[in-house]
Amino acid sequence: MSHASGRFDTTHWSLVVAAGGEDTSAARHGLAALCEAYWFPLYAYVRRHGYGSEDARDLTQSFFARFIERKDAGAARKERGRFRSFLLASMKHFILNDVDSRRALKRGGGHAHVSIEFEGAEDRYGREPADTRTPEAIYERQWALTVLDRTLRKLRENARLAGKEAEFAALTPYLTPEGGTAAYGDVGRLLGQSEGAVRVAVHRLRRRYKRLLRKEIAATVADGDADDELRYLIAVLGRPDSRL
Repeated sequence: MSHASGRFDTTHWSLVVAAGGEDTSAARHGLAALCEAYWFPLYAYVRRHGYGSEDARDLTQSFFARFIERKDAGAARKERGRFRSFLLASMKHFILNDVDSRRALKRGGGHAHVSIEFEGAEDRYGREPADTRTPEAIYERQWALTVLDRTLRKLRENARLAGKEAEFAALTPYLTPEGGTAAYGDVGRLLGQSEGAVRVAVHRLRRRYKRLLRKEIAATVADGDADDELRYLIAVLGRPDSRL
């Protein structure tokens, strides 16, 4: 899947839903790309549901293989507006009805293929608080964090291509309310820029971040739902941020 910023292609969820159950390469590619991008929230859900790490890997991989092979996007109904909701509902159904059959599948088996890099998954999951948070709450939180992480990686890649990696590293803390406590003048001296130039650069970085974040979210929802989804994800993280 391409990580180029601003690209609107067949990986957009609304286009996958529009294709329904049609066996088109574009729809299958789009669905597979979305699954590859957002597999970890579902893995975290399965782990909090009580499965061990190995079983969670097997179940998650088998779920995605069957999810794409059966073209389950064509069954989307009330959840079709948001890939996040539809994916979780589909996994719940899979756990309830297909646990026995998924045991017969080898990891990565079936005709459909989703490239999932499970290395480091347990470390990521281990950073979740050991509290009474429900599997659904874990899923929603990890989904929101995945959206933010993917947006930040695209922003970082853009900075690298522009030869502004040092500036990006210095200004990234200003993207969050709790970060960016250093005075603009101090950062300016570090970068060899004036305080005013740093202030303008921060403003532009926030603007690019907001634009990329909205595009990342738009790729996972039906047309016109991006703003509502953005507000929801900010609420899930429990840190309202006017900068977004």
